[in-house]
Amino acid sequence: MAALLNLAWIYLRIGLMFVGGGYVLIPLLNHIMVEQYHWLTLRQFLDGLALSQLTPGPLAMLATFTGFRAGGFPGALVATLFIFLPCVVLMLTVGRHYHRLKEIDLIKNTLDGLLPAVVGLVAAAAWNLGASSLSGATEFIILAIGFAIFKWTKVSPMLVILGAGLAGLLIN
Repeated sequence: MAALLNLAWIYLRIGLMFVGGGYVLIPLLNHIMVEQYHWLTLRQFLDGLALSQLTPGPLAMLATFTGFRAGGFPGALVATLFIFLPCVVLMLTVGRHYHRLKEIDLIKNTLDGLLPAVVGLVAAAAWNLGASSLSGATEFIILAIGFAIFKWTKVSPMLVILGAGLAGLLIN
């Protein structure tokens, strides 16, 4: 029971910081899941991150995966529930007053200031993940092709991920 309460507390805190989208949390999730609690190895984290891209709510699915590894089915349920709880409460609260809130200069200016920081956090997360998972020319070629397809076509990200997985399977 103490382990489930610990999971609930950890994912409640993560859920509170989910502002700006899940990708800004990748460095935090890596620190908590891999370095601090050792629920996952770095390879498992990267695999879970890659697999979670095939599902709706990718990083929330990573939370479910980690919760399952840390506490079985009850752990998966607790991690999923508590990572979503803060944003659901926030959206229910803010959603009612959105039209008024979006006109307040303080809120507008704050959000404008947050955007560059979020972009920086996503770039740092991409750099850290790339540095730890790209080891050879093949990976860099797959990265470049995937980036080009995603950037300059309208191909679904799911197809890019599946294609990259197939390429890795055929090449290795």
